[in-house]
Order: sequence, then C-alpha cells, then structure tokens
Amino acid sequence: MKIKKILVSQPRPTSEKSPYFDIVEKYGVKIDFRPFIKVEPVPAKEFRQQKVSILEHSAVMFTAKTGIDNFFRICEEMRITMPETMKYFCISESVALYLQKYIQYRKRKVFFGATGKLPDLFTVISKHQSENFLVVLSDVHNEEILHLLDKSQVKHDVGIMYRTVSNDFTPEEEFNYDMLIFFSPQGIASLLKNFPEFEQGEIQIGCFGTTTASAVRDAGLRLDLEVPRPDAPSMTTALDLFIKENHKNAKK
Repeated sequence: MKIKKILVSQPRPTSEKSPYFDIVEKYGVKIDFRPFIKVEPVPAKEFRQQKVSILEHSAVMFTAKTGIDNFFRICEEMRITMPETMKYFCISESVALYLQKYIQYRKRKVFFGATGKLPDLFTVISKHQSENFLVVLSDVHNEEILHLLDKSQVKHDVGIMYRTVSNDFTPEEEFNYDMLIFFSPQGIASLLKNFPEFEQGEIQIGCFGTTTASAVRDAGLRLDLEVPRPDAPSMTTALDLFIKENHKNAKK
C-alpha cells in the first residue's frame, strides 16, 4: 500500500522550514499534526499535598520546557520568589535557554547536559554533590530518571507539577491514515483509549525511542519504523527513507 496520508502525534512545527514539510513536497504526501497527549497543570493546592518545600532546595532539575512553565506557575501561585543563589540543571541547552523566559540567565547558575540525554546531565550533576535537588516531573515520566538519581546519591525530592493525559478525539475528527507516528508510550495508550477496537491492518506505525517501541509491541501492534537507528538519528530522516522505499515498492 502506498503511503499517502500520515498522522504525526506532535504539535505542528512552528517553522515552515521543518523537514516534515520537505517530505510533503518531495513525495506528495499529506501530513497531519495532532498530539495524542496533552499536559494539564497540577494546582498549587494539590502540589502542597506532596509535602515538598521548594525553597528548601538549592537546585532545580528540568527535563522539559513544560516543567519550567509549571514550576514557575506554581511558584507564582504560592507567591514564592526564587533566590539569586538557586541553581538550575536542564536536560539540554535548548531547555536551559528557555529559562530566560523567567530568570536572568547566568552561566554560573544554569547547567545542562551536552547531548540532551539523561546520563550526560547526571555527569554534570555529579560535580554538584552538595546541592539539594528538586526534580520537576510529570506524573508519567521516564523511570530512568529516578534510577539515575538514586545511583548518583545526590539529595533530592521529586515534585509532580503537571500531568500527561490523553488528548481525546472528537466524533467529528476523521481518523483515516496510512501511517501513524508516535513519540511516547502515552501516545500509544491514548490511541487505544480513543479507538479501543483499533485494527492495524495495513496501517504503518513508526515510533521514536526504545520505550515507545516497547509500548507498541506490548499493545500487540506491528512496528514498521523504529527510530533512532544508525542511518537515521531523527524521525524526519527515517521517515524520508521509509517513504522513499514504500513508494518505490508500490510501483512494482
């Protein structure tokens, strides 16, 4: 079956220079962007029940820009002002730079991993063993974070400041695609919640990351494209190669 219509379970790229649009033009396919999950804030009242005191910590760890937004939202709701001495540790440079939305960015108090991967961030954290960390997370998070925190033996607390929930489809929304692309296990869970009688048939499924790949297989679905891989570290690179091969085979 020739792939003509693809659903990418992420928000539409803000830049028209996104490689996704190059794929649309190159192969004449239609790509819809429609997140399967959405973020809901945890109210300050509910956060208080976690018995976590923000100002008792000397450092905050962020794994996503969403975490930064919700951290400062809760600080505002609780009328907490961040001291100048607070340090911030981020999964990547892009997340670290996002802090400029809320604080004056100073290299002496903002740190980030070199590659955007958790082990690299913890290499940085290991050099700050004396800090007391507050780790800002969603209710659904990568368990590797907790494993690395325990292994690093740094003092820490986890603050759940937002939730990841299913972004339900409405009856009016068409769901007629040749390929579905996922980026998290929660996306797979949302697919099955929205379409409990989903039958894959000839629909191709692609995903990014090993945990998402496991979720696809655990759901009894066929995984047709797993990324990253040696020849395609990004989803767009892999998708380009995959469609090229698919269209070539469809002509035979």
